[in-house]
This record gives sequence, structure tokens and C-alpha cells, in this order.
Amino acid sequence: MNKILIIEDEDFLRDILRRYLEKEGYSVVEAPSGEIGLEKFYNDSFSLVLLDIMLPGIQGWEVCKQIKKVSNTPIIMLTARVEEDDEVKGLELGVEDYIGKPFKPKILMARINSLIKRNRTTFIERIGDLEIDNANHTVIKNGKELNLGNKGFALLTYFILNKDLVLTREKILNNIWPMDYNVDERVVDTQIKLLRKKIGEGYIKTIRGVGYKFQEVENEKDII
Repeated sequence: MNKILIIEDEDFLRDILRRYLEKEGYSVVEAPSGEIGLEKFYNDSFSLVLLDIMLPGIQGWEVCKQIKKVSNTPIIMLTARVEEDDEVKGLELGVEDYIGKPFKPKILMARINSLIKRNRTTFIERIGDLEIDNANHTVIKNGKELNLGNKGFALLTYFILNKDLVLTREKILNNIWPMDYNVDERVVDTQIKLLRKKIGEGYIKTIRGVGYKFQEVENEKDII
């Protein structure tokens, strides 16, 4: 059974979250502060962490930093603050998702289910000059680790799992940005452009009028 750690100082909110999670079949461990949350995290294994930013004692940012030092466990930050700088800071620390309070429990559950499902598919794949370790979220190219960012890595993983299949922009958008209603298909093109610069131009082929296809590159002659 997947186990989720809730680090949240509001008793009422923790209780609501626990009820919804247990209804979805998850096992839940609760912590009312950052210190207790870290202690529980270090002494157990979790599929995901729900982490409030504003905590008594150790703040959520520091808790996140400590967790990411030792684990790739997905983290969803919960906060009443919705400033863009806060969201950027969370993403820079490696947070997988960020949701403002108040939120709809059903939407939060959908995000949790999506992250856990994605994280459960693990592999080490060698394609061309790339080595992708899905479990540790690392991509090595010619012996050097690439920094793809969370969305870039998720996009590459999705392509690899669907190698040689033509994927429409809509399908990519729905799988990589499933709950981001304000994101349009132009973001897909931008993210793919950035990904190509980092992994090499030949891996992702544009299928005009349809979408994209990921293919293996044998040598430099294959890079078009």
C-alpha cells in the first residue's frame, strides 16, 4: 500500500486530507511540524509527501531541502501564499507540484494519483549517447549529467515510454500538465525546443501537422 506523509500544522486540514487519502486507499502518517515531519520521514518509507510551507519551527522550504538531499520522493507543496516567487522557489528545490489553499480535494487527489503512478514506473534506459535513470531522476550524456528540470525530465520519460509512437501536442499536454488548465499547446513546443538543446536535436522528430515522435539516434548522421 502506498504511504503518504502529511506535514501540516492545521489539525482540521490534516484530518480532511487523511480522510480523503484513506478513502483513495492510501496509508497516511501525519506530522504537525517540520521537525516531526523530518523525523517520521527518516524513519519510514513514503510514496509522496504533502508539505505545508508555513510551519512552526522548521519551515517547509527547509524540510523540502532536507528531504531532497536524501530522496527523490515526490513532494506537493501546500500553501495559502500564491506568489509566483514562492512557486519558482519550490520548483528550484525540486518540488513536483505546488497547490494553493484553499483547494478542491478532488483536484489534489488527481494530482497525487498522477505523481505516484508516474513515479512507480522506474527504469534505466540507454538510448544513443543518453543514459536515463528514472528512479533517481538523472540523465547522463557522454558522461555528463544534464539538468532537465522537473518538466523536462517528465517529458523525456513520457517520450521514452512511448518510443517510436507519434504523440499529438494535446496528448503530451494532458499527460505532462494534466491539471494546469491555463497551459496551452505552445508550451509543449517551447519545452520540446529546450529539451532538444540539452539531449540533442535528433531524438525528437517533428511530425508536421500531428505532433512529435521520439526515436533512437545511432550516430551523428542520424541527427537531422
